[in-house]
Amino acid sequence: MTAWSCLVTGAGGFLGQRIIQLLMQEEGPGQGLQTKIKVTLLEGDILDAQCLRKACQGISVVIHTAAIIDILGISQRDHHECTRLLLEACIQASVPVFIYTSSVAVAAPNSYKEIIQNGHEEEHHGTTWTAPYPYSKKLAEKAVLAANGSTLKNGGTLWTCSLRPMYIYGEGSPVLSHLVVETLRNNGILRGVGKHSEVNPVYVGNVAWAHILASRSLRDPKKAASIGGQFYYISDDTPHQSYDDLNYNLTKKWGFQPDSRQSLPLSLMYWLAFLLEAMSVFLSPIYKYQPPFDRYLLTLTNSVYTFSYKKAQRDLGYKSLNTWEEAKEKTVEWIVEQEWKKQG
Repeated sequence: MTAWSCLVTGAGGFLGQRIIQLLMQEEGPGQGLQTKIKVTLLEGDILDAQCLRKACQGISVVIHTAAIIDILGISQRDHHECTRLLLEACIQASVPVFIYTSSVAVAAPNSYKEIIQNGHEEEHHGTTWTAPYPYSKKLAEKAVLAANGSTLKNGGTLWTCSLRPMYIYGEGSPVLSHLVVETLRNNGILRGVGKHSEVNPVYVGNVAWAHILASRSLRDPKKAASIGGQFYYISDDTPHQSYDDLNYNLTKKWGFQPDSRQSLPLSLMYWLAFLLEAMSVFLSPIYKYQPPFDRYLLTLTNSVYTFSYKKAQRDLGYKSLNTWEEAKEKTVEWIVEQEWKKQG
């Protein structure tokens, strides 16, 4: 088998680490091969063009997972700019395959009144928000898909695709880590974040597996042309549920309980968010005020939006490695192992 190399940006992150683990198994033990696997750690600025050009030398596949998951505070240029620079580096270094980790946020939701159930790629859902996270991810994905078919410096062709995972949970989740610590400090009461929502979360190990399958497909000359330029929703058999129910299902072994207090109506919270955003704009010349929440965050956490992974199943051969019960068990075990009570 021909040797190949893969650059994973954000390899130290929640998803990136799982992709590395699967790549280590990709051509190794269990497949009857004597392939030697070498892992090299590169540290640098994802917005440094020279650093990116150096990292792409001799690379066969780039999996671009590096991202800032700060819904409220990032610059709109971050995701788009680093992705554009990385695509340019790939063309100059003649890297033939580029896989982008996008997000369901580039598609939905646009309103908490809008309902999307088992959405699919042919429906052309697209975010209309100008909030930093969805807007910059949308621009980055657009650049990736537009780059498909570009001519590389060596005369070859660049094949690209984008994966849009649902909300990702599992071992190592920074969101879940924060939730557990916060709940311990709140006497075991889970803060409500989205009881009105209905989503289909996806386990981190299954998202990582989808990236491996996308890499295999784009490296296959028989498949690359049909998969290149496509995007895919990635989910699994995790039950459709609210964000609050998911948090409870993953933490109830600790004895955590949902907050039973009555919350403000969602419509009232939406208008409050509008006022907070207006205040932020009004104060901006003299003071940088960051609202605790905004209309986008409220919509994201209180909407009904689920998506099917049938296209990934058909084109990439995607099938989840871990069932809901397995994923839940692994995540719960990880929470227990962290000994969060010592941090409470």
